[in-house]
Amino acid sequence: MSHDSRPSLTEARTAAVIPAAGRGVRLGPGAPKALRALGGTPMLVHAVRAMAASRAVSLVVVVAPPDGASEVKSLLDAHALPERTDFLVVPGGESRQESVRLGLDALPPEYDIVLVHDAARPLVPVDTVDAVIEAVRDGAPAVVPALPLADTVKEVEPAVAAGEPEPVVATPVRARLRAVQTPQGFDRAALIRAHDEITEDVTDDASMIERLGLRVVVVPGHEEAFKVTRPLDLVLAEAVLARRRLNDGF
Repeated sequence: MSHDSRPSLTEARTAAVIPAAGRGVRLGPGAPKALRALGGTPMLVHAVRAMAASRAVSLVVVVAPPDGASEVKSLLDAHALPERTDFLVVPGGESRQESVRLGLDALPPEYDIVLVHDAARPLVPVDTVDAVIEAVRDGAPAVVPALPLADTVKEVEPAVAAGEPEPVVATPVRARLRAVQTPQGFDRAALIRAHDEITEDVTDDASMIERLGLRVVVVPGHEEAFKVTRPLDLVLAEAVLARRRLNDGF
């Protein structure tokens, strides 16, 4: 995996890119989802701290709404972030894919491992972050944390009108399915190639690596790395945060 002018991946430097340019419509009107408060602190700040909690991560790039980069920078400046980690805020694009690409473009050349993390997963534990980085260091071009599914899944023929009954087409074998989380980890060169060559919309960055025919591996995710998408998720996130504060004594 080592390249002529690059260090081996065992000594490679790791940066995290957090695309936070979306509005998060499913949480309802108000501030963009990433700026919603969680335990009195914006969700984005929790997500940045979660990445910086890994000793391997020395740079976090936050991709802000195109017209909100200065606001996001002020927000990060106003909160205590680990001193050993550098932070960078860049304006994003219209789509998540474009925002990730703009974050990648902002990375200095010495970073060979890139994490891409959802701002809406503010509570991912550091052990999960480290497990992803370790698997990239071990040679996987792309690594995703994932959990087995608790529910049986049905493939359906989508209804024409919302709320109509939908015919079941198939029942996939649950043991072979995983619910994917972030941060997803990548060999930088592979991710840049994927963004150069894959132009159609994908649901996550690892899907782009799959389209290239490169290997994507799964490592165990964590139940606290859930995505805060709906109002009920905020309630759950507040409860997790309250329990952590009780356990950590702060």
